[in-house]
Amino acid sequence: METSHQAEASERHVVQRMRHDSRRRVLTVTDIISLTPKMLRIAFHSPELTDFVSLGADDHVKIFLPDGAGGTLMRDYTPRAFDTAAGTLIVDFALHEAGPATAWAIQAKLGDELHIGGPRGSQVVPDDFDWYLLIADETGIAAIGRRLEGLRSGVAVTTVIIIDDMAETQSISTPAAWTPLWVCREGQPLGDAELLRKTLERLELPAGDGYIWIAAEASVAKTLRGYFLDERRHPPRWLRASGYWLRGEAGAHENFG
Repeated sequence: METSHQAEASERHVVQRMRHDSRRRVLTVTDIISLTPKMLRIAFHSPELTDFVSLGADDHVKIFLPDGAGGTLMRDYTPRAFDTAAGTLIVDFALHEAGPATAWAIQAKLGDELHIGGPRGSQVVPDDFDWYLLIADETGIAAIGRRLEGLRSGVAVTTVIIIDDMAETQSISTPAAWTPLWVCREGQPLGDAELLRKTLERLELPAGDGYIWIAAEASVAKTLRGYFLDERRHPPRWLRASGYWLRGEAGAHENFG
């Protein structure tokens, strides 16, 4: 029999999936900022952004790049921030591997153009949970930053982010009660999954209903998802894990629910 608490929770924590009209847009680079030694922020402008829609913190646009052989490559990136009235969009590029998008970002100059498409849809997580736990490597920091900025005042949120060294930490303004935990690879023999799990095992989760979000290399995200579902018995409907990249497969990604 469903308890009154379970019924109330099921009414409150409704994650909505929404579809959008997706079209290609041409953007112009207006600013380039080095956030950290390995994170580049690029601002764009376009009159075609006036009807841009992105309702979820972890939405993705597709970036279109030439493949050098007359074709086109596509890569997924999070819209870090946007302003439809001003026609602006910000995208953060993690400079962690020498892929085509990274190469483009490193060489970008003011006035350069970039073609994007989407987002095709959004998964909108309500801001009515008692707490949030956000876990990622560098590829998920933009989505985490966007979610932190959008959370309500005073809600408990912990982030566990793995980075190469402390020079890669970021300051993010948020009204939430934010506890940031940065996990450094530097000098550690273990892989990302093991390093993140060691930190998570020491983490005492708050009371109440919580939402857990994970974004990292696919095998890391899948391992941590299993840890929370199988060992910590977190409700699967309140957990989302995504492989933002797949080792050895350029441009690949996986969603595990």
